[in-house]
Amino acid sequence: MIRRILPTALIVLAGLFVVMQLVPYRVHNPAVTQEPAWDSPQTRALAQRACFDCHSNEVVVPWYGQVAPVAWVLRRHVDEGREYLNFSEMDRPQPEAHESAEELLEGEMPPQYYRLFHASAVLTDAETMQLAAGLDATLGGEGSRDEHHD
Repeated sequence: MIRRILPTALIVLAGLFVVMQLVPYRVHNPAVTQEPAWDSPQTRALAQRACFDCHSNEVVVPWYGQVAPVAWVLRRHVDEGREYLNFSEMDRPQPEAHESAEELLEGEMPPQYYRLFHASAVLTDAETMQLAAGLDATLGGEGSRDEHHD
């Protein structure tokens, strides 16, 4: 019984996999409209290494990121990342930008799962401190915001 079902199940799964590839839900990179006024080229280089693949319109998608269902997960993560901060669209409001350094220092960004697949995003302690200071200088940090509590 199993010997008859297994080939049919494999054919159905293969067919489903092929059909999944037809769903056009992939990462796309719209035009860069405006980058921030970076405080230094080093800050931009570190941000590009650690942040741009989720927080810019310059996402480098690995080959496996073009294959569904991985492509779908990647697209969702990039869309979510761009929603919070997009270094390529600084001409539109970026209300969370000032929290970038804090997220980095708290280890929230880049996420652990991302670092597992992107060794270049793993920063040394010195690079993390340098990037955090540069993000604060470039985007304004929590401490530099004029906040009044009543």
